[in-house]
Amino acid sequence: MVDLQLVTRDIVDEPVLAAMRAVPRHRFVPPAYERLAYADHPIPLTHGATVSQPYIVALMTQLASIKPGDRVLEVGTGSGYQSAVLAALGAEVYSVEVTAELATQAASTLAELGLGVHVRHGDGYFGWPEHAPYAAILVTAAAPSLPRPLIDQLARGGRLVIPLGRGVQDLQVLARDASDRLRTASVLPVQFVPMTGEVAAKRDP
Repeated sequence: MVDLQLVTRDIVDEPVLAAMRAVPRHRFVPPAYERLAYADHPIPLTHGATVSQPYIVALMTQLASIKPGDRVLEVGTGSGYQSAVLAALGAEVYSVEVTAELATQAASTLAELGLGVHVRHGDGYFGWPEHAPYAAILVTAAAPSLPRPLIDQLARGGRLVIPLGRGVQDLQVLARDASDRLRTASVLPVQFVPMTGEVAAKRDP
């Protein structure tokens, strides 16, 4: 997977490649899809969620520029695969999942693998303010507009990676500089499942 899908493309960050090699992706997919765990496409979960394709997981992780010890927020735990990759980089990971069943299963899988990820059931629109600010925030479901609480929880020098829009979305990186200014970069078109909950009713700037 790493050699054929990541190294041959634009994933060049060695710690990210090492984390992708270290995490057993097959532990995070339903048994019926285990034989496809390392294929280059997303895998469906229950409740309309998916495990993102390996390339997208690696790309979002690389864009977040995570260092060991960084406090990282993930919005959309799903099966816990992205959380595991972040933890393998040495990050302190806080992950919020809107579906209780998925949150419970992900927490169990991560614990079985000895990965100390903090998982809670809740609406990711609001982030996890008790542990803010975060050096990086990764959103693994598409928002129609940028959730204001996530911007507020991003540390100076931090990076927010998020798919924005409806239908085909734009993967964006927002970087907060030392002067508290936000700079936005568009990366590529993507197609994530939509965020649910409060974000669907919001039109945040």
